[in-house]
Amino acid sequence: MSQAYLSIKGINKTFGRFQALRNIDLDIDKNEFVCLLGPSGCGKTTLLRIIAGLETPTSGSITVGGRDITLLPPAKRNFGMVFQSYALFPNLTAYQNVAYGLHGRKLSRKEVDKKVCEVLELVDLLHLRNQYPAQLSGGQQQRIALARAIVLSPDFLLLDEPLSALDAKVRVKLRQDIRELQERIGITTIMVTHDQEEALTMADRIVVMQDAKVMQIGSPQEVYEQPKSPFVADFIGAINFIPGENSAPEQAECSQLALRPEHIRIAPQGEGIRSIVRSIEFRGPFYRLSLLLQDEWGRHTEQRITVDVSAHISSHLNLDKDSVVWLELPPEKLISFREPEVVKV
Repeated sequence: MSQAYLSIKGINKTFGRFQALRNIDLDIDKNEFVCLLGPSGCGKTTLLRIIAGLETPTSGSITVGGRDITLLPPAKRNFGMVFQSYALFPNLTAYQNVAYGLHGRKLSRKEVDKKVCEVLELVDLLHLRNQYPAQLSGGQQQRIALARAIVLSPDFLLLDEPLSALDAKVRVKLRQDIRELQERIGITTIMVTHDQEEALTMADRIVVMQDAKVMQIGSPQEVYEQPKSPFVADFIGAINFIPGENSAPEQAECSQLALRPEHIRIAPQGEGIRSIVRSIEFRGPFYRLSLLLQDEWGRHTEQRITVDVSAHISSHLNLDKDSVVWLELPPEKLISFREPEVVKV
């Protein structure tokens, strides 16, 4: 088995009595794109800052390419970093911002110009090389920040919530651009985000964190389809939780079951589980229904279920608030959890 390119072993970090990170282990392959995902305060930004050398771990080690960098200052780590706030120099042009880090590298003016123009071409902004940050859109500023990070040919790239300050459409376009650029230049990348959609669409692997700990590491498909805990299931996408005692006999030993809204089927009238529509949300290609389950005598239970129904199917169902709907819960799509856990988001 080959050795990981970037290896994080037993990282702990305390600030006084507060423990920000608890025994973090993570191996990242060369050229891999990894997202650190979790709610505010889970420790993901602290971990990124430790990798960058902006914080010193209380214990543990970090190696890159077999070299121990745990105690090295940031300037000795050879990484690029892109911040949420862009951190561009307002008095410098796009070209000058990108060239800034090259001035101490004993390169000729011709070599600097070649490198800067190459990366500006990569981020498709060479034509705006003489513009100042205030003359650029938010998305363009972020691409200049990205160009400034990669012009130094770093060993790895750190992205600290790089898209959260942008509007929705720009965010979608830029996450595609960043992923394509990362694949094109082949650079190991770690991105911090609290946005599950960013992580699912950009990452090779997702590291889900909660309360200073790693809860699960896996591909986007794995953490979505095979969550290891109720927290991961609830944080990555919409989910319905169902008590295990109310499930099928073969699932009876499970303390809790879960099912994604898109996996629940609308059954023919009189078949499956009877429920009543409490609300209907139009989501473009689908409708999201909030339903209240009923018992066999038609009385309301306390169990609410969320169901996603395609717009095409919905047009044939004539759904209205307070209408009765029958549900089928496919057993093959049920996610089971053996131990109870309080879900916190």
